[in-house]
Amino acid sequence: MSLQTSDVPVGEPTVRTRGGRRPSQTCGVLGWLLRSYSPLVVTGPAAGAVERVERLTKRATDTLVLRMHVLEELRRAVPFDAYAWLLTDPETEVGTSPLADVPWFDQLSRHILLKYLTPLNRWTALLDRPVALLHEAAEGDLGQSRLWRELLRERGVVDAASVVFRDRYGCWGFLELWRLAPSGTFSTADRELLASVAPALTAGVRRLQAETLVQAPQPGQPAGGPVVLVLSCGLEVHSMTAQTQQYLRVLVPPDSDHPPVPASAYNVAAQLLAAEAGVDDHPAWARVHLRDGVWVTLRAARLSADDLAVTIERTTPAERIDLFCRAFGLSPRERDVLVSLAGGSDTRHVAASLFVSEHTIQDHLKSIFGKTSLRSRRELLSAAIGT
Repeated sequence: MSLQTSDVPVGEPTVRTRGGRRPSQTCGVLGWLLRSYSPLVVTGPAAGAVERVERLTKRATDTLVLRMHVLEELRRAVPFDAYAWLLTDPETEVGTSPLADVPWFDQLSRHILLKYLTPLNRWTALLDRPVALLHEAAEGDLGQSRLWRELLRERGVVDAASVVFRDRYGCWGFLELWRLAPSGTFSTADRELLASVAPALTAGVRRLQAETLVQAPQPGQPAGGPVVLVLSCGLEVHSMTAQTQQYLRVLVPPDSDHPPVPASAYNVAAQLLAAEAGVDDHPAWARVHLRDGVWVTLRAARLSADDLAVTIERTTPAERIDLFCRAFGLSPRERDVLVSLAGGSDTRHVAASLFVSEHTIQDHLKSIFGKTSLRSRRELLSAAIGT
C-alpha cells in the first residue's frame, strides 16, 4: 500500500500509481540554487541516470511530481523494494508530506516512532555526507539499529540506504530505500550514485518549496485554527477536534472513504518523544505547505503522562519569513532588511537600524527581487508574510 502527499490543490487527482502525471516545463531559480553545489562525478551507465534526474529537477512543478518521477528513475539505476521520501522543515528537520510505498503500511505509526528513536543513520546526524548504508554503518550487525531490530527484521529487510537533502540553508527532506530478501545489500556504486544526485534534488526541492511561498492564497482554505489531535505515546489517535480531519485530508488525502492518515502529526509527535529520550534535540514542530500558498505549522507538546497534543495552525508571519529567507537563499543581511521592512520600517529607518546607507538597502532589495522574481516591495512582503 502506498501513501502519497498532496502539494496540489484539492480536486486535482492525486497520483496513486508509478508513472502518474508528466511534469510540464517550468522556469525557475534552479540555476542559482545549483551554483553552490559540487556533486560527485559519476561515469559509465550511471551517468545517464544522474543526467536524467537533474533534468527532472528542472521540469517538475511540485514536490509530488518530482519525487514520483525521480523514484522511477532511481529504481532502474539502484533497485529497491520499498521507499519513504519525506520533506522536512529546513530548521527543525522534522518530517512532513510523506511519499511512501512499504509492505508494512499497517505498522506506519510504529515505523515512524522507531525511526525517530533510532540514532544510527538518523538523517539529522548525516552532516558530512548525504548518503549512508545501514550494513556499512552497522558493520554487518544490523541489530544495532532499533528500527531494524524491532520492525524491519521481521519484514525481511536486508539493507537500507538513507539519503539526506541538506544545504547551507537547512535540511529539505530525506529518502529511505530498503531492500528485502532475497535482494542483496546496496553497493558502494549505489551509494555514490545516490550521493551524486543529492545536490540537484536538494536544490530542486528547495526551489519548489520557494515557489509555493509566492502563490496567492485561494478562497476556501481551512480556517486558521488551531486544531488539535491527541495521540498516545505509541502514536495511536485518541481524539481530535472537528476541523482536524479537514486539515489532514488536505495534508495527506486518504483512499476512498477511509479516515485520513495523520502522518505529519506522527512525525512531530515522534520528534517530541525522541527529544524526551535524548536521541535528538531538534524542537517538535514543522512547517508544511497546505495548498495554494498557504503554510501551516504542526507542533507537539506533552499533554499528560500518556498523551501528546499536536496542534495545527497557520504559520505565523515570523516563521514564514524565516522559511522564505531559507527557501530563496537570502543572505543574512538580506534577511535583516526583509525583517525590518516586514516590521513596518521604511528605507531610511532600515538603513539607520543596520548602520548602512540607503543606497546599500536599495542594492540589497535589488538582490532580493532578483532571487525571488518579485517586482515590488508590496509583492515581496505579501509573499514573505503570507497575506
